[in-house]
Formats: sequence, structure tokens, C-alpha cells
Amino acid sequence: MSEDPTPVSDSPFRSEPSARDEAPQFVLPLVVRIEKAEPPARTDALETSARAVLTILADERSAGEGEWAGAMRDWQDARIRKVVRRARGAEWRRAGALPGITVTGKSAEVRVFPPVPLDGWPKDLAKLQVSGTDLDDPEPPVDADPAAPVLWLNPDLGMSAGKAMAQAGHAAQLAWWELSDEERTAWRDAGFPLAVRTAEAARWSELTGMGLPLVRDAGFTEIAPGSCTVVADHPALRREPHGSGRAVSTRSE
Repeated sequence: MSEDPTPVSDSPFRSEPSARDEAPQFVLPLVVRIEKAEPPARTDALETSARAVLTILADERSAGEGEWAGAMRDWQDARIRKVVRRARGAEWRRAGALPGITVTGKSAEVRVFPPVPLDGWPKDLAKLQVSGTDLDDPEPPVDADPAAPVLWLNPDLGMSAGKAMAQAGHAAQLAWWELSDEERTAWRDAGFPLAVRTAEAARWSELTGMGLPLVRDAGFTEIAPGSCTVVADHPALRREPHGSGRAVSTRSE
């Protein structure tokens, strides 16, 4: 395993106050395309958002001396914030002209941008709507492949699609941090396969006790501070029985 660069006591994924609150705050913008006539399916939007986060984390421009590396470091030195906005038509085309990466799912398109200061959004992104990002699944999603990564949503929380997209992105990022370099490369080369599903109540209770990466919300929007929102269940992180193999730390946002 690669060394965890963030001590749990000072994790950027914590609801308690920490030294990271004193650092300049940045946010990772995500924009989902929602056309009136053909909105994406909710589950596909959540999965595409998670893959978009992984894609920018793995991009060579985000590492070393890459053009986005400084912004990525500043963002990860403070709170790890993500905000999902929605766009259509000309708004989407203008967003697409800004530096970023568009990730496409079965019906969803999500564009992720390098982090920006909390109060320094580009004009064409700042005016996009945040609230009201509500989507539905025309058909119930099929059962997740147990051999693939699954981001399990808390069944007791009602979140808008935009909120859930950000939380799925958090969970994917936690899984990414816990993987070895070889495991990250394998996931990236496979195209970041993953599923997002809502856990059944009994399964959720089991998942939260398995030592898997766990997102705990800071309570800025929609839900109460400290709420557990998503568990990142990656096969590489559960290949050994809990308590008898390598330890996987849980963190909170």
C-alpha cells in the first residue's frame, strides 16, 4: 500500500474543526448536463460524477509539475469540497470551453474542472444553478457486480441528485487514496468501473463496520453534520477479512 499522506487526526474528510479550516478553501467544480427533453438517469449521473473525480485525480496534469497540480494540492491541503451545478444548451457549451474533462456515461455527461477558490468561480460556472438538480431512474438499477467497486449510499438519507453526486465523488476519492499505486493503475486502465447503489438497511449497518472508507458529511447543505453518507466498497480494500489483514482507515468529510 502507498503511505497515507493525510493523518486521520488532520484529515480533509472530517466534520470536526481542524487546522485545515485555516487554509485557503478551494472547491472542485462538477457540472452535469441536464437538457429538459432528455435528462440523464439518476444512477448514471452519480456513477459518472464519481468517475469524473477519479479521472481528474489520475490525470497527468494534476501531478508533479502539471498545469493543474498546484490547484489540486491547494484543494487537498484544505477541506475537500465538491459542488455540482447543472447546465444545458449554451450554458453547457460555455462550460465545455473552460479547461476541464468531460466524462460520459450511458446517458449522463459530467464535466469536472480543476479546483477554484471558494469565492473565485469562473463567471460561466458561477452563474449555473446548484439547487433543483433532481433526477430519476426510468428503471430500477440492476444489482451491482460484487466483483466491482460499489459506492453504497445510506438508505436513511434523502439527498438531491446533485448532493448525492458530490458524495459519490467523495467516496471514490477516499477509495483512490487507500489503494496502492498498482491498484490505482489497474482501476484507471480499466476505465474506472464502479456502481453506485443504495444499500438495504441491514447491509448498511454491516458496511459501516467493515473498516471501509466512509464519507461523513460536514453539514454545509441538505443533511445534518456528521451524517454518514457513502461507503466505498472496492474489492482491493475488502480482500482480507476485517481485523485480520491490512487495515483500511475510515475518514469523514
